[in-house]
Amino acid sequence: MKERTKIGVYVCHCGGNISDYVDVKKVVDAIKDIPNVAIARDFVFMCSEAGQELIKEDIKNLNLDGVVVASCSPHLHEKTFRDAAKEAGLNPYLLEHVCIREHCSWVHTDNVEEATRKAIWLVKTGIAKVILARELYPIRLEMKPEAIVVGGGIAGMRCAIDLARAGITVHLIEKSPFLGGRVSQIYKLYPGGKSGKEIVKELVEQIKANPNIKVYTNAEILSASGALGEFNVRVKVKPRYARDVGDDVIAKCPVEVPDEFNYGLTTRKAIYKLDFSYPDLPVIDIENCNKCGECNPNFDEQPETFDLSGSLIILATGFKPYEPKEGEFGYKVYKNVITLPVFERLLELSEGTLKYNGNEINSIAFIYCVGSRNEEHEYCSRYCCVASLNASLAALEKFSNLRIYHIYRDIRAYGKYESYYETAGRNRVLFVKFDPESPPSVEEVNGKLVIKVKDLLTFGEEIEIPVDLVVLSVGMEPEQSEIFTMLRVPFSRDGFLQEVHPKLRPVETAIGGILVAGACQSPKDTVETTASASAAAAKASTYLVKGFTELEPFIAEIDPDKCDGCGECVSECPVGAINIKDGKAIVTEALCKGCGACGAVCPNEAINLRGYYYDQFRKMIEAAGRD
Repeated sequence: MKERTKIGVYVCHCGGNISDYVDVKKVVDAIKDIPNVAIARDFVFMCSEAGQELIKEDIKNLNLDGVVVASCSPHLHEKTFRDAAKEAGLNPYLLEHVCIREHCSWVHTDNVEEATRKAIWLVKTGIAKVILARELYPIRLEMKPEAIVVGGGIAGMRCAIDLARAGITVHLIEKSPFLGGRVSQIYKLYPGGKSGKEIVKELVEQIKANPNIKVYTNAEILSASGALGEFNVRVKVKPRYARDVGDDVIAKCPVEVPDEFNYGLTTRKAIYKLDFSYPDLPVIDIENCNKCGECNPNFDEQPETFDLSGSLIILATGFKPYEPKEGEFGYKVYKNVITLPVFERLLELSEGTLKYNGNEINSIAFIYCVGSRNEEHEYCSRYCCVASLNASLAALEKFSNLRIYHIYRDIRAYGKYESYYETAGRNRVLFVKFDPESPPSVEEVNGKLVIKVKDLLTFGEEIEIPVDLVVLSVGMEPEQSEIFTMLRVPFSRDGFLQEVHPKLRPVETAIGGILVAGACQSPKDTVETTASASAAAAKASTYLVKGFTELEPFIAEIDPDKCDGCGECVSECPVGAINIKDGKAIVTEALCKGCGACGAVCPNEAINLRGYYYDQFRKMIEAAGRD
C-alpha cells in the first residue's frame, strides 16, 4: 500500500469559535514535524475563499498528495474542502476533515488545555488515516429515462403526468380495474368544491393524451427487485373478461350485487364500468358472474404476466380509511351510525331529500378523531377536521333544512382552511367540545340516536343531543402492499412509509431510487397529496433527465481472496445489497449504504468500507496511542 508522503494540515480558527477555546498555534506546532507532513498552517476561516485558495496553492506548489483540514463539522464544509482539492488536481477523497469545533471547542469551553490536547489527538489520527488513503471515485450509474409508478390514485396519476411531460416513459400500475383511487368517491373536495370524479376525469384525460404513459390496471405485482438505475418488476394483469360493450348490454346483466364504490348504498351489475375513469372499458366481477352470456363475455381471456424495468420506483399506494370497531360510538350496533367516506357517497347519491335506510335525515352529528390520536393510532390524520367541515357545508348547500352538530376534541382547520370553520359557524352549525378522557357515547332511544357528551364549552355540563344520523370522522391508516417488503422500504412508527428527512429529503426513502408520493407516506389531504406527487416527480426527473447519477464511493468492498462465502454478511445487510455468487460475496453498489454491518460480522476481515479500510483504522489507533 502506497503511503501519502506530502500531507498538508490546515487548522481553522473559525472566527474564534475554535481558537477561543483551542490553542490552534499549539496544535500546529504539535503536528508540523510528524513524518509525512509537508506543511502545517492555521487560518482564521478555512472555508473562506482565501482559506480555500491557501489549500489549492499548497497542493499545486508543494505537490501535496494528501490534505487534513481541522475545522467545523464535516456536514457543513467537507464538500467545500473536497471541491477545493479537486480544483487543484488532487483526488478529493485524499482529504480528511477533522471536527475540532463540535468535538473540542464547543464541548470543552471550561478547559482550554484539555480541549487543545484533544484537538491534537484528533488531528494526529486524521493524518494517520490520510497516510494510507486510497484514491476513490464516485460510482456512476446510467439512468435510462424510464420510471415505474405504483398506485393509480391522484398521487400516482399526477406523478406520472409530470414525469411524462419531461419526456420520461412511465409505467403506471394500479391494482384495481380502474384509475382514480379514493378521491373519486368524494362528493366535493376542498378547496374549490369540485367533485372527486371531476378531478379524476381531468387527470385521466391528460394521461390518455400522453403517449409516454403506459397504464396497467387490474394488475398485481408478483416480484420487485433491483436498485437505483435498474429496478425490475414482474406484473400480472388479471383478465377483464368483458368486451367493449355499451351500457345497454351492461343493463341486461341479471346479477346485482352491492356496489363497493358506493359502500353498498346502491347495487351494480356483475359487469360494470366507471364512466369517469380509465380504461373506458367494462370489467366482469367473475366471483359474482353467473356466466349467462348476455354480455358476450370473453371467458377465454387469460392473465398476462410480464416484466417491467425502470431506473427508479415511485410508491403512491395511498391509504385506507379507518374501520371503526363494532360498538365504537355505536358503529355496526345502530344502523344510522356511518363513517365519513360513506356519508360522502350518500350526499352525492341523494336528491331532493336526504335519506338513509329509508328514513329522512333532518339532523346529523359528526364525531371527530375516530381512529386517530389514541393508543392504537397516536398520530393525527390531519385531513378529517376540514373534511368534516367541508362535508357539512356541502350537505347544507344541498339540504338547507339540516341541523348539524360537530362534536370534537380539537378542530385543526389550519391555514386557509380556517374559513371553513368560520363559514360553518355562520351557517348554524353547532360545535361541542369533549375531553378525550371522557369521550361521547351513542345510544338509541325510542328509535332515535342520542349522543351524551360533556361539553367543555359549557364548563363540562353533560348534554344529550338527539340526531337522525351519526357520522364518524375516521382517520387514515397505512395501506400495506407486498412491494414494500420486496423492496425493504422502511416504515415510520405509525406504519406509513418513512422518508429520509422530512425537510431535507421529504420524498426519498432510505433505499436509493425509491421515492414516495401521497398518503402512503403520511396522512394528507388532496392538495398536499398533489404537491408531494409533483415533488416526487421533480426529484425523479433530476436523475432521469440527466441520464446518469453519481453516488459516493463509501460502500462495502469484498476481498475475494479472504471471502469464504459463509453468507453472514448477506443476512446482516439491512438493504439486501450483498449476495453470494460462485461461492463469494458480491456487493450491489447502487444499493449499499456503507453502514458497515457486513464488515462487523465477517469472520475473515474480507469486507472493508472504501475510505475506511482496516489498515487505516489500525494506523489511527496507533497514532492515538502515542503521547
